Amino acid sequence: MSGKDIPPGVVPASPADSAPTARTDAASAVAGPAAGTGAETVPTGAENVPPTIPALVRAAADRYGEREAVVEGRTRISYAALGERVERAAAACLASGLEPGDRVAVWAPNTLDWIVAALGAVTAGGVLVPLNTRFKGAEAAYVLGKTRARLLFITGTFLGTSYVASLRRATAEGLGEGPLPGLPHLREVVVLAQDAPASFRTWTDFLAGGAAVSREAVHARAARVTPSAPCDLTFTSGTTGHPKGAVITHGQTLRVYTAWSELAGLEEGDRYLIVNPFFHTFGYKAGIIACLLRGATMIPQPVFNVETALAHIATERVSVLPGPPTLHQALLDHPARRQHDLSALRLVVTGAAVVPLELVERLRAELRVGTVLTAYGLTEASGTVTMCRRGDPAETVAGTSGRAIPGTEVKVVSPAGAPQPPGEPGEVLVRGYHVMSGYFEEPDETAEVFTPDGWLRTGDIGVLDAEGNLRITDRIKDMFIVGGFNAYPAEIEQLLSRHPDISEAAVIGVPDSRLGEVGKAFAVRHPGATVTADDLIAWSRREMANYKVPRDVEFVAALPRNASGKVVKTRLRSRR
Repeated sequence: MSGKDIPPGVVPASPADSAPTARTDAASAVAGPAAGTGAETVPTGAENVPPTIPALVRAAADRYGEREAVVEGRTRISYAALGERVERAAAACLASGLEPGDRVAVWAPNTLDWIVAALGAVTAGGVLVPLNTRFKGAEAAYVLGKTRARLLFITGTFLGTSYVASLRRATAEGLGEGPLPGLPHLREVVVLAQDAPASFRTWTDFLAGGAAVSREAVHARAARVTPSAPCDLTFTSGTTGHPKGAVITHGQTLRVYTAWSELAGLEEGDRYLIVNPFFHTFGYKAGIIACLLRGATMIPQPVFNVETALAHIATERVSVLPGPPTLHQALLDHPARRQHDLSALRLVVTGAAVVPLELVERLRAELRVGTVLTAYGLTEASGTVTMCRRGDPAETVAGTSGRAIPGTEVKVVSPAGAPQPPGEPGEVLVRGYHVMSGYFEEPDETAEVFTPDGWLRTGDIGVLDAEGNLRITDRIKDMFIVGGFNAYPAEIEQLLSRHPDISEAAVIGVPDSRLGEVGKAFAVRHPGATVTADDLIAWSRREMANYKVPRDVEFVAALPRNASGKVVKTRLRSRR
């Protein structure tokens, strides 16, 4: 990464960027392919992959032309039309004074305007900062201030909340001269709507401002973007501290999602319902970027609603539906499911600590989904680390997150840092081309997550099997100790999900005067089920080791989740 490509405060490349790739060797509990060792290779056609996201947008417009790119209600646009819209947005960014490396935030749900605004900003050389739609005003203001964002695209009202009003309240006491006094670096706020308050601009007005900027100027700016330049700062959820922005480059993004698309089997002409939020790495990159790479049609859904999803799958002949297990479970269990034609659905990609075997089998048997895959990733590693492969048995898909993607090393280590043998749990470490260079302006936090030899500490506990498949068992901070035995909530949750009356469960450790800690389960019953807490505890004693058995069970209507589908255990702990 050259100096001119690094936005102020971006941490330079870590040792992970140049780390060698070890051979696949289950005995050493390190999994990862390497050239010259007979390891897996993926014929991705990498020589035809554009080097940057701006180049990708142009290549997709040329390659896929009149093929449908985005469907949003009655609006249907081709890849050629999408390319034109993105260039218009890039021209408007240039007209607004955006310089290469300036941070551009988008705070909006999954929509066509999100796609155009984000890709337009990146084409103009901006570094994208996606904001979580679940944020409150103060949380959004923190990220905007931290990144010194120059430009913000914001939705009007979403789910009954005015994002504009929320942000104005959070920044009202500042002394800056821009549109939001508390954010002096923010020079322009564009509302993705037809109306905007004073000092803000509407989306239409913003786009009109770029009319005087020539196509040649847009192309020249896009050509200045290099593969080593940062393309986005995606912030971690902040569940274990303040949110931190992972710095990821254009080259990293395109290489990872070329491999992801090949391993998943995404094809030109696929119709992809994107329910995963765009502000999340998986929604943006395994969604928008992957579709641009393969010529698939994007069908964004702003909020997951089972009825809406079923209607989309049927009417739009959706063939690809990634999402958390709860999404697929909800589709399978919906009473009106059989009234919809879901026969076009052929590819499901999911991932979580707990993926019930029954779910994989039902997707294959009841919906006749040809490919069901699980995967594991984290923001700090561009969103993807391991994936199952097409043809893997259901037990592998349900019980693991698959094997390291090409060019990636994964190992499991003890608290002392020694590699664990197959079958033994430890912290999951990752090394490879796609690992972030660091957290934006967080040198101490960056140093904490890297080992001296360039391995990224994920904070996840996992197990590698003899074939190199990774099974995530928990977060290090979630593990609790029962009378000297390590108890991993995800393992217990997976066992509980096998009960015929339980649809899902979450387990936390709670204090116990005799054993130090014991498990407490929060469980969701299937509709109509009458299982009691005593019933479930008695069943658990028959199905798992005594130290794993929850001592208390609380039934809930639903588990609290963030927008990425992860259970927010801090909320459960506050209820104990």
